[in-house]
Amino acid sequence: MKWLWAIMAVMIVCLQFRLWVGEGSFAQVWQLNQQIEAQQEANNVLKVRNDRLMAEVRNLREPEGAIEERARTNMGLIRKGETFFLVVQP
Repeated sequence: MKWLWAIMAVMIVCLQFRLWVGEGSFAQVWQLNQQIEAQQEANNVLKVRNDRLMAEVRNLREPEGAIEERARTNMGLIRKGETFFLVVQP
């Protein structure tokens, strides 16, 4: 009878060991949850960037207003008859 109790105790210890340390343990599940949260945060940052870029693409597909605006701000476009004023901050 003692052997039966000893075998059962060893089996329980083995099962508990796998639960706490082995594959699929609490520690591994916790670590995977942390990785999922970090990846979701990174995905959110990339989604915001992608949304901004998509808005820019939609803006560029519109008629010449968007292209002219970019040329004015990035390249200093000035039409004939317009006067250019440069305001310098001290």
